[in-house]
Amino acid sequence: MGLSWMAWTWPTAAFFLFIVTCITTMCIWEYKRPGGDPRRGIFLIDTTRGDRLFISLLGSAFIFLAWLAIMSTPLWGALVISVIWTFIVFRWV
Repeated sequence: MGLSWMAWTWPTAAFFLFIVTCITTMCIWEYKRPGGDPRRGIFLIDTTRGDRLFISLLGSAFIFLAWLAIMSTPLWGALVISVIWTFIVFRWV
């Protein structure tokens, strides 16, 4: 069966590599500095680094889906918005 069940284009592979890199980086960061630095942000919930990573990835997925629904391709605009969203989440959420 192998990996033939999915269309492995370079953007698909890059996407999954990015997710694996994010999770690996967070694991190493948590190992080096345990506790996750919980803080209360604009959502008024206590979040750790892992929570903020999840919120930023989930929000980015919705940003890309909305971009595809409204603007179609290319996706550079959605990428810029997602990077800004991730910065906001890690800074203030």
